Amino acid sequence: MRRLKQLRTYEVALEKAGLGPVAGIDEAGRGAWAGPVTVAAVILPGTAAEYPFRDSKQLSATQREAFAAQVREVAVSWGVEHAWPDEIDRLNILGATHAAAARALARLDPAPQALVTDYLKLRTDLPL
Repeated sequence: MRRLKQLRTYEVALEKAGLGPVAGIDEAGRGAWAGPVTVAAVILPGTAAEYPFRDSKQLSATQREAFAAQVREVAVSWGVEHAWPDEIDRLNILGATHAAAARALARLDPAPQALVTDYLKLRTDLPL
């Protein structure tokens, strides 16, 4: 509940600053020994408090799939991108994650004016 209040406070501040649309972005797979890193970016209508989506690590695979379908159904815009092992080897894990994030953000229409992340620190020179 505390995290939800923090997100709501942040959303209100962005709204007061006249920034919108706001995209949420997250990644999965950076700790894996092999395989891709996946980055998703989404613009949802309304605020975070209106949605039941939370930490996917606390959900079953069935719940994650159901929520993913809901997100695709209600989203203003969404994008998913992967950084495959060859890109990770070439750019390192953080660089490849940033590249996948830039590609996911480029898929959003309209383009976001602000981002909300839970951990991923993006470079300020990423194109929006």
